Amino acid sequence: MSRDTELKERWDVLIEKLSAQFADGDVLELDAIIYLVGVQELGKPHATYKKDEKINLMHIAICRLLEPYGYYEFEMFDEEGWPHYIIKEELPTLKAGEQTVLMKEALVNYFIEKQYIV
Repeated sequence: MSRDTELKERWDVLIEKLSAQFADGDVLELDAIIYLVGVQELGKPHATYKKDEKINLMHIAICRLLEPYGYYEFEMFDEEGWPHYIIKEELPTLKAGEQTVLMKEALVNYFIEKQYIV
């Protein structure tokens, strides 16, 4: 099975499972899944977040998702429990489609690591 085919199949399983759990069957968008990862990483799933906090949650998620690729490194938790990352390597310039594939791959790997999907 090719890498692209395997990624697509795993992505479809992930979308189906997350959408059923968090979106009453509506299909979750990529940004919504990134947001969910940010909430998971912060560890406060029942809190209500302001707009700027939601943006920060997405940033946390992106850092966490791209950490295994060597782009970010966890630095510390601040006094409010928010994780902070440092940039280890600048992201390469990617076309929109390439960015999407990278994020889908990172999300699939994250949820495999968390044993949410196989």
